[in-house]
Amino acid sequence: MAKFWNFICFQLGWFACVWGAANKELLWAIVVTVVYIAFHVWRSPSPKVEMRLLLKVLLFGITSDTLIMYLGLLNFRDDWLAPYLSPLWMWVLWVLVGTTVNGSLIWLRSKPILGAILGAICGPISYEAGIRMGAGGWGAGQQVAGFILVGVIWGIAIPLFFYWNRDSIECGPVKNL
Repeated sequence: MAKFWNFICFQLGWFACVWGAANKELLWAIVVTVVYIAFHVWRSPSPKVEMRLLLKVLLFGITSDTLIMYLGLLNFRDDWLAPYLSPLWMWVLWVLVGTTVNGSLIWLRSKPILGAILGAICGPISYEAGIRMGAGGWGAGQQVAGFILVGVIWGIAIPLFFYWNRDSIECGPVKNL
């Protein structure tokens, strides 16, 4: 049951953050999503291990999205105080993805190739959905290049997150709600 709720909370958090970014209403979306992330960590069998994983995912996400921005392949429509970094709501989304490693995506733990394929497909689709909702845009004439780079990043990300999480295998999945 915990995997089901993790999936639902991930979808709701994703939608809230993207909708919030598109409509300049980010505060409530970020706060509610961060509260869920805190709850997820609290319910984890090993909160310290879970926090280490989420921190690594966050740093990977900040680096990846900031690189995509610097290359001019993606623009976030956000009045973020640090224009040289990806926006805060994207940071929250990356951590939210991290919660799925021991949650709704745990079934991919021993399937790195499938994880890479699904990441390479679903990552760009998710970005495209966010762009169509108005939270950002591909760089001028850069849609294909941006889409491909996001696919490569997410194709690496999913198996990498499970690799980073290998220390928590003995801890088991998040406790049932």
